[in-house]
Amino acid sequence: MEQTISSNNSVLKVNGLKKYFPVRRGFFQRIGGWIKAVDGVAFEIEQAKTLGLVGESGCGKSTVARLILKLLEADAGQIAYRGRDISKSSEKDIKPLRKEMQIVFQDPYGSLNPRMTAGQSIEEGLRISGVPGKKRKERIDRLLNMVGMSYGSADRYPHEFSGGQRQRIGIARALSVEPSLIICDEPISALDVSIQAQIINLLKDLQDELGLSYLFISHDLNVVGYLSDQVAVMYLGHIMEYSRTAELFENPLHPYTLALLSSVPVPEPGQKLRMQSLKGDVPSALDPPPGCKFQGRCTLVEEQCRNQEIDFYDAGEGHMVRCWKVVKK
Repeated sequence: MEQTISSNNSVLKVNGLKKYFPVRRGFFQRIGGWIKAVDGVAFEIEQAKTLGLVGESGCGKSTVARLILKLLEADAGQIAYRGRDISKSSEKDIKPLRKEMQIVFQDPYGSLNPRMTAGQSIEEGLRISGVPGKKRKERIDRLLNMVGMSYGSADRYPHEFSGGQRQRIGIARALSVEPSLIICDEPISALDVSIQAQIINLLKDLQDELGLSYLFISHDLNVVGYLSDQVAVMYLGHIMEYSRTAELFENPLHPYTLALLSSVPVPEPGQKLRMQSLKGDVPSALDPPPGCKFQGRCTLVEEQCRNQEIDFYDAGEGHMVRCWKVVKK
């Protein structure tokens, strides 16, 4: 049974979200198993706040993003946008909400149509939303200026821009329909380090100016710690720990969270490290282990961890964790 994470100021609330992909085998392509990409995820994003979703590659972060946007249909669970359950909404019902929830993709070049200018890419959402032609031109210029692009950028094609500039165009396109929630799916991982800070600061400034809510997906804990108000740590389709950012960085409770934080470079020479090594590989989502999904790589594993799965446990002040060691303290 999944526990609902709830507050009175939520823009998005996800509870018990599941997505299994069938694995087909043989000549007749019969289903031989299920990849449990997302298996009971729960979290909440508040108005004008950022939730950082972190975890190793393949843990299901991007699948969660696509489920929220209804680009994939969930097998189970609830997705509530501003109190309205959209889990079972049809395409016709969800269409008016498309402009409320937008996404910034990981690859800024692959997400832009190479045959369309920057202005045309931004204009597409405005045209679908019924904005008149004259106002579309004015809004395109304003959006490009808002994300730090120079005058005349609207008439240039994606190959004429740098990676950072293309990502700025992607952000402008997401902002074009005036959303309240933007999902950032590793928006800086494909960029040079020198450009990453500029994009992060741009996202922060836009949030302050427009009151945006973000789901920020990343594997870079330094960035997540700077940008996020809350952090959810994901492993093999599950949320293992969920807390306010400061609390999670100061007092990580799950061994997986501690291992991730141990891998972050420390900028101060001589500062003591909290070392927790990660051994082995992530188990297959096709055949996950029973009990705690992290048991095969955990140095603190006990018999109960191997046999019995645990739901979210509230360690105090909304610090949620799945770990038998914490429960027994």
